[in-house]
Amino acid sequence: MRISELERRTGVSQRLLRYYEEQGLLRPERLPSGYRVYAEADVTTVEHIRNLLAAGLSTTTIADLLPCMGSDGGRLIADCPELLVDLHRERARLSAAIAELTTARGTLDQVIATAPPAVEHEAARLGGLG
Repeated sequence: MRISELERRTGVSQRLLRYYEEQGLLRPERLPSGYRVYAEADVTTVEHIRNLLAAGLSTTTIADLLPCMGSDGGRLIADCPELLVDLHRERARLSAAIAELTTARGTLDQVIATAPPAVEHEAARLGGLG
Protein backbone atom coordinates (compact mmCIF):
# COMPACT_ATOMS: atom_id res chain seq x y z
CA MET A 1 0.00 0.00 0.00
CA ARG A 2 1.10 3.57 -0.55
CA ILE A 3 1.78 6.00 2.29
CA SER A 4 -1.61 7.70 1.83
CA GLU A 5 -3.36 4.38 2.46
CA LEU A 6 -1.25 3.71 5.56
CA GLU A 7 -2.11 7.20 6.78
CA ARG A 8 -5.82 6.55 6.22
CA ARG A 9 -5.74 3.16 7.95
CA THR A 10 -3.68 4.22 10.97
CA GLY A 11 -4.68 7.85 11.41
CA VAL A 12 -0.98 8.79 11.50
CA SER A 13 0.12 11.63 9.23
CA GLN A 14 2.42 11.01 6.28
CA ARG A 15 4.97 13.33 7.84
CA LEU A 16 5.02 11.23 11.01
CA LEU A 17 5.20 7.98 9.01
CA ARG A 18 8.25 9.35 7.19
CA TYR A 19 9.75 10.26 10.57
CA TYR A 20 9.18 6.69 11.77
CA GLU A 21 11.05 5.51 8.69
CA GLU A 22 13.93 7.91 9.42
CA GLN A 23 14.11 6.50 12.95
CA GLY A 24 14.26 2.92 11.64
CA LEU A 25 10.82 2.02 12.96
CA LEU A 26 9.34 1.34 9.52
CA ARG A 27 11.12 -0.06 6.47
CA PRO A 28 8.92 0.33 3.41
CA GLU A 29 10.00 -0.93 0.02
CA ARG A 30 10.77 1.70 -2.60
CA LEU A 31 9.49 1.61 -6.15
CA PRO A 32 11.84 2.76 -8.94
CA SER A 33 9.84 6.00 -8.92
CA GLY A 34 10.81 6.54 -5.27
CA TYR A 35 7.31 5.91 -3.92
CA ARG A 36 7.14 4.04 -0.63
CA VAL A 37 5.22 0.76 -0.55
CA TYR A 38 4.10 -0.55 2.83
CA ALA A 39 3.13 -4.08 3.77
CA GLU A 40 -0.09 -5.04 5.50
CA ALA A 41 1.96 -5.80 8.65
CA ASP A 42 3.04 -2.15 8.77
CA VAL A 43 -0.47 -1.19 9.91
CA THR A 44 0.05 -3.26 13.06
CA THR A 45 3.62 -1.99 13.43
CA VAL A 46 2.39 1.62 13.40
CA GLU A 47 -0.24 0.75 16.03
CA HIS A 48 2.50 -0.82 18.18
CA ILE A 49 4.70 2.25 17.73
CA ARG A 50 1.85 4.53 18.79
CA ASN A 51 1.14 2.39 21.88
CA LEU A 52 4.80 2.35 22.90
CA LEU A 53 5.10 6.11 22.40
CA ALA A 54 1.97 6.57 24.54
CA ALA A 55 3.67 4.43 27.20
CA GLY A 56 6.45 7.02 27.32
CA LEU A 57 9.13 5.24 25.32
CA SER A 58 11.34 7.20 22.93
CA THR A 59 11.61 6.33 19.24
CA THR A 60 15.22 5.27 19.86
CA THR A 61 14.11 2.79 22.54
CA ILE A 62 11.24 1.58 20.35
CA ALA A 63 13.65 0.97 17.45
CA ASP A 64 15.68 -1.26 19.77
CA LEU A 65 12.61 -3.06 21.10
CA LEU A 66 10.53 -3.68 17.96
CA PRO A 67 12.69 -6.52 16.61
CA CYS A 68 12.14 -8.39 19.89
CA MET A 69 8.40 -7.88 19.96
CA GLY A 70 5.79 -10.24 18.67
CA SER A 71 2.09 -9.82 18.30
CA ASP A 72 -0.86 -11.95 19.31
CA GLY A 73 -4.10 -10.60 17.92
CA GLY A 74 -2.81 -7.03 18.10
CA ARG A 75 -1.42 -7.47 21.61
CA LEU A 76 2.32 -6.88 22.03
CA ILE A 77 4.39 -9.80 23.29
CA ALA A 78 7.94 -9.69 24.65
CA ASP A 79 9.83 -12.31 22.63
CA CYS A 80 13.36 -12.02 24.06
CA PRO A 81 14.97 -11.53 27.48
CA GLU A 82 16.77 -8.33 26.45
CA LEU A 83 13.40 -6.79 25.76
CA LEU A 84 12.17 -7.57 29.27
CA VAL A 85 15.25 -5.91 30.78
CA ASP A 86 14.59 -2.77 28.72
CA LEU A 87 10.87 -2.78 29.51
CA HIS A 88 11.51 -3.13 33.24
CA ARG A 89 13.96 -0.22 33.06
CA GLU A 90 11.41 1.93 31.19
CA ARG A 91 8.70 0.98 33.68
CA ALA A 92 10.94 2.00 36.58
CA ARG A 93 11.66 5.31 34.84
CA LEU A 94 7.93 5.95 34.38
CA SER A 95 7.21 4.98 38.00
CA ALA A 96 9.84 7.46 39.21
CA ALA A 97 8.35 10.20 37.02
CA ILE A 98 4.86 9.44 38.34
CA ALA A 99 6.15 9.60 41.93
CA GLU A 100 7.75 13.00 41.25
CA LEU A 101 4.57 14.34 39.68
CA THR A 102 2.47 13.00 42.56
CA THR A 103 4.76 14.77 45.05
CA ALA A 104 4.56 18.00 43.03
CA ARG A 105 0.77 17.79 42.90
CA GLY A 106 0.65 17.22 46.66
CA THR A 107 2.79 20.30 47.22
CA LEU A 108 0.48 22.37 45.02
CA ASP A 109 -2.56 21.01 46.89
CA GLN A 110 -1.01 22.08 50.20
CA VAL A 111 -0.30 25.59 48.95
CA ILE A 112 -3.76 25.90 47.38
CA ALA A 113 -5.35 24.81 50.67
CA THR A 114 -3.78 27.80 52.44
CA ALA A 115 -5.60 30.36 50.26
CA PRO A 116 -8.06 32.53 52.21
CA PRO A 117 -11.69 32.36 51.04
CA ALA A 118 -11.51 35.85 49.51
CA VAL A 119 -8.53 34.84 47.35
CA GLU A 120 -10.27 31.61 46.37
CA HIS A 121 -13.40 33.58 45.41
CA GLU A 122 -11.34 36.00 43.28
CA ALA A 123 -9.54 33.09 41.58
CA ALA A 124 -12.91 31.51 40.77
CA ARG A 125 -14.05 34.79 39.27
CA LEU A 126 -10.92 34.89 37.10
CA GLY A 127 -11.56 31.34 35.96
CA GLY A 128 -8.48 29.92 37.66
CA LEU A 129 -10.11 27.08 39.58
CA GLY A 130 -10.47 23.68 38.07
